Amino acid sequence: MSGFQAKGICAGYGAKRVIDGLSLSMESGRVMGILGANGSGKTTLIKSICGILRHEGECMLEGVTLEKLSARQLAQKCSYIPQRSGISIDLSALDVVLMGFNPQLKLLAHPSAAMKKQALEALEMVGLGDRTQENYLNLSEGQKQLCILARTLVADSRLLLLDEPESALDFRFRYRMLSTIRDWVQSDGRFALVTLHDPMLALNGCDDLLILKDGRNIGVLHPGTDSFEKMEELLCAVYGRVSLVSCADRTGRRHIVMLKEGEDAL
Repeated sequence: MSGFQAKGICAGYGAKRVIDGLSLSMESGRVMGILGANGSGKTTLIKSICGILRHEGECMLEGVTLEKLSARQLAQKCSYIPQRSGISIDLSALDVVLMGFNPQLKLLAHPSAAMKKQALEALEMVGLGDRTQENYLNLSEGQKQLCILARTLVADSRLLLLDEPESALDFRFRYRMLSTIRDWVQSDGRFALVTLHDPMLALNGCDDLLILKDGRNIGVLHPGTDSFEKMEELLCAVYGRVSLVSCADRTGRRHIVMLKEGEDAL
């Protein structure tokens, strides 16, 4: 049995159903990216899994049905990073990261010295080691995303759910962010499900890629082993005519590049 499974997920907003009978499965220690056009159901799926959005169907994480958990129990199992954090009060970056320990603390308890040390290490890991005391509200949108990622890492949940975490990051930090997530997932057999806007980041940074179209799972890609022909067929269903090519950087590491073809290519 897969470590994480979502079966027959149906969800939407009001009378509009966005995803209909969507299923997926993941093995532990892997990062699954979700690709799809705007409106294909990427965010709806993530919100359904983490319990924010009411839905039909069932999500199982290591034998536990997520829909049967209390809000506190679910927060201990799953961590969710939205496109915007929603934090609107003055807090230091360190205090924001320490919030990741809330599900582990009793009422009115304060984070321990060990927790503060772990939070500082997480900020260093995401590249914000020199911003620990800076007001979170004064950080750039990209730095806020990295701070929330650090908060999520210290929460030590089993399933990490991220909604386009690269959207506010520059080129350098996009790859650092995904590399950090991969290291975290592989360190203890965890799971990460990430919606991504950048297909090349997804192709080079994810173990598996779930391709959505009109709220349906039309296939799963494995960039490390699948042929370019197979991947092009599914990617064309989302992006129109594209082709994939392989290139190597100066260290000899292989990278996949996606090129747009046809009249609308620049």
